[in-house]
Amino acid sequence: MQLFAHTAGAGFPILCLHGHPGSGACFEVLTQHLAQRFFTLAPDLRGYGQSRAQGEFAMLTHLDDLENLLDQYQIDRCLVIGWSLGGILGLELALRLPARINGLVLIATAARPSGDHPPISWQDNLYTGIASLLNWVRPGWQWNIDAFGRRSLYRYLVQRHTPQTYRYLATYALPAYLQTSKAAERALFTAIRQGYNRLPNLAQIQCPCLVMAGEQDRHINATASRATAEHLAKSTWICYPNTAHLFPWEIPQQVLIDIDQWLNLHPQAKSNIGALE
Repeated sequence: MQLFAHTAGAGFPILCLHGHPGSGACFEVLTQHLAQRFFTLAPDLRGYGQSRAQGEFAMLTHLDDLENLLDQYQIDRCLVIGWSLGGILGLELALRLPARINGLVLIATAARPSGDHPPISWQDNLYTGIASLLNWVRPGWQWNIDAFGRRSLYRYLVQRHTPQTYRYLATYALPAYLQTSKAAERALFTAIRQGYNRLPNLAQIQCPCLVMAGEQDRHINATASRATAEHLAKSTWICYPNTAHLFPWEIPQQVLIDIDQWLNLHPQAKSNIGALE
């Protein structure tokens, strides 16, 4: 299918892949800065955002969609930034299309994902619903953050309960959650039940990689992310204290500084010459 995509800027292309639930718009926290120097392409994956799914599909279908998207935009080489599920898809693209992927920035993801999220109670769901509704009406309201946000499921997604973080949640997370299709959810959880482990294959990826994790991530824990970094041939590892799965919305400026520094140290990741030549 033809994916809906958010585009900005000009220059070497960066393909931005969101997580579950998510949408390409979630990457504005990064693309507003990166688009000053690069062409950023942030699609809504099949079944997410404005890329509506027609019937059931499997996780591998995302890779076909993304390869078609690169062809549609006539992109021969690109850098991939993948967040959570998007990072897994980024790894798969690098394995499938090594000549087209010059570098990987992997955010809160792993080639063998594991987490330690506690069981969800009815109180968790209640407080999350109240916190989300009030945050949608009045984004970043400190009273709501303290009264409900810190007691809701957001406590496993973020560690820094700041108004800025909750404004991101209101603007991007809630709409993305509401627009995620059941077909996309079934495709993901079917793949999870089957097990996923690409650690033995990571030595095949020869492009430079930046692996970033939140120390308190309960969805894909930092230990799994670090194992991914250790199995990649050319990787840089960063773990941020007092952050969780949504750390780009907790410490956006620091994340952008680290991405910029990594890009400056690895010019091949943003070059049309290619990382493999």
